[in-house]
Amino acid sequence: MQDVFARAAKIKLVLFDVDGVLTDGRLILDDRGVEYKAFYSRDGHGMKMLQETGVLIGIITGRTSDVVRHRMESLGIQHVYQGQRHKLIAYDELRAKLDLDHDSIAFVGDDVVDLPVMQKVGLAIAVADAHETVKQHAHWTCPHPGGRGAGRDVCELVMNAQGTLQAKLREYLAP
Repeated sequence: MQDVFARAAKIKLVLFDVDGVLTDGRLILDDRGVEYKAFYSRDGHGMKMLQETGVLIGIITGRTSDVVRHRMESLGIQHVYQGQRHKLIAYDELRAKLDLDHDSIAFVGDDVVDLPVMQKVGLAIAVADAHETVKQHAHWTCPHPGGRGAGRDVCELVMNAQGTLQAKLREYLAP
């Protein structure tokens, strides 16, 4: 765990996959083909807190959805790459745009399509219910599954490693 904390202390950008990471991975469609996704509110609040500490957040997802666009806008997340069949291309573009080295980036994934990016970043994270191969290539596995707290796990890990978590939590406690 000490190695994970050392890696997390260097993070300036956390990238999340969506389906299976920020959602439980189910794709719910109505009779007209309208897509629905459920996001866990505590994940979103963790993302807001992390951003308040100065750490950037981005999304790289294989699917394209207005639901994702709306949710990320509501969280103030500006770096959103949807429809990325080859996620490494979006990763390289964003890394260059933000002028970050690999060690300062974390990526959270759940399936084998996430592995090319996970193998590049300084902190590769798998959700609890990730594919076994993804877990084998992760530096850390969240205690919670995708769409049920994994996003918050990641945010609190980074804040804890960077010494900002307790200050953020104190903001919610009565003096």
